[in-house]
Amino acid sequence: MIILVKGSTIQSKNVARDFTQGLKTLVGGELTAYNNMMNEARALATKRMVEEANTLGADAVVNIRYASSAIMQGAAEVIAYGTAVRFV
Repeated sequence: MIILVKGSTIQSKNVARDFTQGLKTLVGGELTAYNNMMNEARALATKRMVEEANTLGADAVVNIRYASSAIMQGAAEVIAYGTAVRFV
């Protein structure tokens, strides 16, 4: 069995985080709050992808990829996708 599986989530910024990170852009540096938000979104998308693979009876997921895109002002989708395989 070889089948494409995916998991996704849509995350939005909260007002407090957006304000503090907006101030950070004035002085430069890493936007750690957004970094953490995207790491959590990738983890959730990965978890959902693995759950889909488990539902299909897969033994593993290979060739995993991640993508993100803006959905609307202040919201982004993160998707994880890969090939679910079953060993014979």
